[in-house]
Amino acid sequence: MDSIYTLDQTNEIANQLVQQYASNTVWVFQAPMGAGKTTLIAAIGKAMGIQEAMSSPTFSIMNEYEVQGKLIYHMDWYRLENEAEARQAGVEAALEESDMSLVEWPEKAPNMVPDNAVWIHIEILDPNRRRIYTNH
Repeated sequence: MDSIYTLDQTNEIANQLVQQYASNTVWVFQAPMGAGKTTLIAAIGKAMGIQEAMSSPTFSIMNEYEVQGKLIYHMDWYRLENEAEARQAGVEAALEESDMSLVEWPEKAPNMVPDNAVWIHIEILDPNRRRIYTNH
């Protein structure tokens, strides 16, 4: 995927991502602060059927959701100092046990990201437009 979208099109982009990558268990989101990672992840959760509001797990490191019998983690590694701290926070175990993990700030513990992860990059083009592209 390589698209330019407006913030009003976030739900459409989320639906496209779910259709394209639903079988992948780890999605990592690389983008600058304020690019809309959490907003996009909340839209992805909604597209997957998560009913409750999804908020940023910046302070808790990860939030857990269950939908249709599947365990989904939304992780925010921004506050992690290194991979040892990530392991202490339970990140490694969560990545292994979940049916899907959606990870913000993967660059904080890059060796924790599995080789088969989908990398979703978001660039800020202007206050209302983003470019999104993926690789895996």
